[in-house]
Amino acid sequence: MLSQTILLASTGLIALVITLGAMLKGWQAWLALKSQELEYHLSAPAREIEGGTTTGAARIELAHLKERIRKLEAIASGVDL
Repeated sequence: MLSQTILLASTGLIALVITLGAMLKGWQAWLALKSQELEYHLSAPAREIEGGTTTGAARIELAHLKERIRKLEAIASGVDL
């Protein structure tokens, strides 16, 4: 009875260690991917995107779109600006 309990506990522990090892490897790969994405985005800030606009112009355009959405939401809720 005791040996069966020890066998079950050790099998569970081994399974846990294998699972945690796989999760750790996946986490490290995900961090490496995000690091590469960050380096890519920071390496060329004036790179052209969508329709030939630079990232600075795209950010300004995005800010304008957010402002329009905010105004439309205010109109939809009946608030005067």
